[in-house]
Amino acid sequence: MKRLGWVVALFGVAMLTQFGAAPAAQQANAGAAGGQVRTYYIAAEEVEWDYAPLGIDMMTGQAFEGTSAAYTQPGPNHIGHIYRKAIYREYTDDTFRTRKPRAAQDEYLGLLGPVLRAEVGDTIKVVFKNNASRPYTITMQEDVFRPKHPAGDGITLDAEGIANRGMPEDAVQPGATVTYEWGVPTLAGPEPGSPSSVSWLYRSRMDEAKDVAAGLVGPVIVTRQGQANPDGTPKDVDREMLAFYNVFNENLSWYAQANIEAHISPEDRKKLDTTEANFSDPEGHFTFAGTGFAETNYKFSINGYLYGDGPIMTVTQGQRVRWYLLNKGDVGALNFHTPHWHGNTVLSQGNRRDTIFLLPLSTETTDMVPDAPGIWLFHCHLEIGRAHV
Repeated sequence: MKRLGWVVALFGVAMLTQFGAAPAAQQANAGAAGGQVRTYYIAAEEVEWDYAPLGIDMMTGQAFEGTSAAYTQPGPNHIGHIYRKAIYREYTDDTFRTRKPRAAQDEYLGLLGPVLRAEVGDTIKVVFKNNASRPYTITMQEDVFRPKHPAGDGITLDAEGIANRGMPEDAVQPGATVTYEWGVPTLAGPEPGSPSSVSWLYRSRMDEAKDVAAGLVGPVIVTRQGQANPDGTPKDVDREMLAFYNVFNENLSWYAQANIEAHISPEDRKKLDTTEANFSDPEGHFTFAGTGFAETNYKFSINGYLYGDGPIMTVTQGQRVRWYLLNKGDVGALNFHTPHWHGNTVLSQGNRRDTIFLLPLSTETTDMVPDAPGIWLFHCHLEIGRAHV
């Protein structure tokens, strides 16, 4: 348990996964999508995001203490677990009056934006409204997806047809609404011999490092042509799970100063050193996850949750489960991860594994048929920075 506790203290990335007993067989959806325009209504909104809403270290079942307290509890030189952020949220239509609710089984997605889906050959259309207080955008992987025309007032394409270079003319100002369209070419889909679907990320790109640190990021899932259900999900999968392993560098966020002012008293702010680094844990051992102000603003999280404090990720025994593992990477952060499943294994690139190495700016797709019911740990197993375990 000591070893497990250290892994959590270092990275703070852990969630619990529940594998239930198999229900009665479910009838598969019929039909295939092809050449459809799939439309989404997405707004950028500012929220007070809670990285640790349960208020307890779910990895150990104990109260936060030591390093974990520095990352989650407010104090004279710590912001704690609640941060002002900007996130993408989905609405039902272009009036942006009614937010589209997430299914209860998908609440674990946390601060990730809505899942955008397409089959190769489709078009993804996003009507985007900026409800935040500063300019933002939505952009896809520009060397993969194909912008189809100028997105709207204030959005331009360059000579190669690429939108959103982060230039002032690309800005979607607060209160403005624009429409983006991207074609989904073969290049965006899975390779022959790979699983039938693959994942990507979309994000804001006015200042990509600051925008993503603020929280504006979401997943895209592309299914091979002819292998998608009408809703865009792959036909050969019963349940999809997405895990965004990422360090949110709150030091870079547009809201860094606002968070300091909201959670640290005026007297303490006078003495605050925002560059403070302390590469030691409470026992004096070296660690990259130190307890200085700057370090505690690196939030090593899964879907925006620390120390297993997100909703349990639930799948069912015997289901065909596809896991999409995503990592954005960040400036100044140790953004290498090794997602590790306890109790069950996945099939990855033809090999049976329980751990995947996830590089910065990468995604991985793995398949699982869970066979061991229970509540199991799912966390990062990377062990860097401490000589004594």
